[in-house]
Order: sequence, then structure tokens, then C-alpha cells
Amino acid sequence: MQFGLFGAARAERGGADVDSGAGFREFVEQNVEAEALGYSSTFVVEHHFTGFGQISATLDLLTWIAARTTTLRVGTAVLVLPWHNPVLLAEQAATIDLLSGGRLDFGIGKGYRHNEFAGFCVPMEEAEERFQEALGVIIKAWTFDERWSHRGKYWQFEDIIVEPPTAQKPHPLIWMAAGSPGSIRQVAANGFNLLLDQFAPPEEVRAHIALYRAEVEAAGRVFDPMSVGVTRSVSIVSTADEREKALVQRLEGHRRISALAQRPDGQNRASFFSHGDTLEAAEAGALYGTADEVCAKLEALHEAGAEYVLLNSAGGRDSLRRFANEVMPAFAGAAAGV
Repeated sequence: MQFGLFGAARAERGGADVDSGAGFREFVEQNVEAEALGYSSTFVVEHHFTGFGQISATLDLLTWIAARTTTLRVGTAVLVLPWHNPVLLAEQAATIDLLSGGRLDFGIGKGYRHNEFAGFCVPMEEAEERFQEALGVIIKAWTFDERWSHRGKYWQFEDIIVEPPTAQKPHPLIWMAAGSPGSIRQVAANGFNLLLDQFAPPEEVRAHIALYRAEVEAAGRVFDPMSVGVTRSVSIVSTADEREKALVQRLEGHRRISALAQRPDGQNRASFFSHGDTLEAAEAGALYGTADEVCAKLEALHEAGAEYVLLNSAGGRDSLRRFANEVMPAFAGAAAGV
């Protein structure tokens, strides 16, 4: 099995006595240490208008991390294409791919939080069309060496050639977030890698990986288990009280995100909302417990077909160290039986 990181930093608001950059700098140092501990990648979220300082300028932060590391792959999880000028995004992504020596993993999605669409004054109903148009423009921007024009429904570009070129050819690896059968089929049809959410229980992960594999193979391609990234929150604890506290904090975080994501009419049906709002559900989708308990939960994921797990460390750098030292060795060289 292979392990990477998934998550975000926070920039606190406040007066002159608050160091708003402290959380970002700590996050960078955590990633530098993660590389030394044997983690292979870091995937960073993109979110806006939360009020609690989540990362918004994802590629900027990843550029800083890439400059401080040498082998760690730097990924977006995910850039929400409906909000971005696709040509500017293609240029920015190509720049970090070049500067990092071809280490960019380009994770994309359609978005699911109502407050973000509302803040950008973009109707959620346009998300699919905007996503598809932006994606086509980005891939063309990376693969065309001659000047071209685009006149779409949402974007128009005239006689352009996009620079710089990417280091990876024909372009950086594209990962797409999906949590419903229809979306998973779309990821497979496009030939993209799949990012699965951090809340689904192992049995749902198994079903999603099996569906993706079946669709890939039906298209005549060879399924690679490393083309599926399963995100999990991890906290290695020593006592039952620490475990309970971590689970309560996870549930509170899920509820806070739900409040931001839900539409005023309550009709947001994103897969995020399909997971139960209970401590039991919070635990089912997380790797919380002692090192032995985390190993057992990870084995269940492994048996479900997960080979590549991206960890959001609720326990901070201590949990990442303990995971690297006490859990990772047990899964070195393990192959999932799907």
C-alpha cells in the first residue's frame, strides 16, 4: 500500500497580535516532515468563504510545498472548475508542474457547497456544463502547440497559445472527485484517476472501487489500483477519552461543513450528505483509535480494494509520525485482493 496526505491549513483572522500565516507555515513544515517519513504525496483542498480560514489559493500553497520538497507529489483535491477561468488555471497548473519537476496531480471537481456557488454568483445548476467546458479548455491548453480559439457558452478565447508547457506529457495526471455511481462512471469514461471521499464506510468504498474497476476494464483498459485515492481522517490515540474527543470533533466538523454546503431549500443531494450524522457514522469513515485499532480498520479498507490512502491527520504531526512508524510497516508491499 501507499500513503499520502490530504487536507488543509487554516489562516486565523484577528488583529495585529494574531499571526495569520502560522497555520500555513506549520502545514508546510508538516509536509516537509511527511516526505522524510515516507509519505508519497500531499493533496490540498480548495474552499472559499468559510469564515474559519480554509485554504483558498491551493496552487500557491502547493508551490511553496513543492519548493521545500524533492519527491513529494503535490495534488489538488480538488480545484472546482466551475469557478475558474480555465486558461488562467491551465497556466498556473503548468507552472507548478514545471517548477516541481513534473510532480503535480491535478485533482478536479464540480463543487458541492452552496455557499461557495452563491458567493461567486454562479448558479449550482450550471456546475456540470461549466465543469465540462472548462475541462475541455484546460486539456486543449496543455496539448495544443499552435494558436487556437474557443467560443463556448461560458468562456471565449481568441487566437491564444497557452504557456508554459507542462513537464508531464501529454499533461499532468488528472484526478476527479466522485461519490455517486453516475459520477464514478464519468471518471472512468474520461480515463481519469478517482478520488473517493473521507466519510464513506469500507463497504461503500468497496462498491465504488469495484464499479470504477469494472468501468475501466469494460473500456478495454487495465485497472491500476493506484489510480484510486481513498481519503481518510486519521487520529492515533492512547486512551478511550482521546478517541471519543476526536470523534466528537469530527462530527462537529461534518455538521459545520453541512451547514455551509446545504442549499436554502434543502435540495442539495451531493454524496457528502449521504453519510449519517452520528458518532457511529463518523467512526465508520475514519481511522481513529490505537495503532492496533487503526491497523485493523486499514486492513478492512485494504480488503475493500484500497491500495492508495490519503490521510487527513486530525491528530496533527504526532499522528502522522505514529502512523508512519507503527502502521505503515505492517502494509509495506501489501496487495489488495479485489
